[in-house]
Amino acid sequence: MIAFENVSKSFWTGQTRKVILDRASFTVDVGNSMGILAKNGTGKTTLINMMAGLEKPDEGKITRTSRISFPLGFMGGVINKHTATENARYIARLYGLDPDYIESFCRWLTDIDEYFDMPVGVYSSGMRARFSFSLMLALEFDIYLIDEGMPQTSDVTFNKRAGEVLRQRLSNATVIVVSHQASTLEKFCNSAAVLKNGQLYMFETLEEAKQLYDYEARR
Repeated sequence: MIAFENVSKSFWTGQTRKVILDRASFTVDVGNSMGILAKNGTGKTTLINMMAGLEKPDEGKITRTSRISFPLGFMGGVINKHTATENARYIARLYGLDPDYIESFCRWLTDIDEYFDMPVGVYSSGMRARFSFSLMLALEFDIYLIDEGMPQTSDVTFNKRAGEVLRQRLSNATVIVVSHQASTLEKFCNSAAVLKNGQLYMFETLEEAKQLYDYEARR
C-alpha cells in the first residue's frame, strides 16, 4: 500500500511556483493496479518519484507498507564508473539477494555480451535502459512504478524478452503507471486517476477518468 496524506509539492521555476500536489490525499492498495493520466509538464515523474521515496514532499506524510520498485528506467542507484557486473552484485547485496543470481539474470536479459563487464558510463542510452530495466525485473516487488518518460530501447528481441518477464511479475503484483495517453494505461490498470491542479482525482474505471481528462483537454 502507498498512502499520501495531505501531501504538498511544488517547485520555483524562476518566474512562478509550479504546484505538483496541493494537500493531496489518496491510497493505492496492493491488488488494484492504477493508471494516472496527466498532461505533459504537470509533474508525472515527480509524483512517481515521491511514491518511490526518491523525492520528499514539502508537507504531508507518505506511508509505504509494501515492497515498492524504483521507477522503471531510473538509473540513480547505478554507479557509472562501475561495470554492470559490479552494479548488479552491489544492488543484490542491498536487497539481501544472491549476487550470482542477480548478475546472471541481468546478463541474460540485457544480452550485451562483453559490455556487461565494461563501465556503465560508456553505454549508449539504449544499453543503459536495458540494464536498468533488467535490474528492476531481477528484483521482485509488490508494486511496480512505471513512468512513461522512462528511457526506451529499440531492441526488438530485448523488448519481447523483457515484456514476457514483466507480464510474469505483474501477474502477482500491482502496477502504477503515469502517462498523458489513456491507451498506455489500458494494458495495465484496473482503476485510474487524473492529476489536475495539484489534486489526484480517483475513479473506479479508466473510462470515467478519461471523461474528465478529455474534458479538460478540450477547454
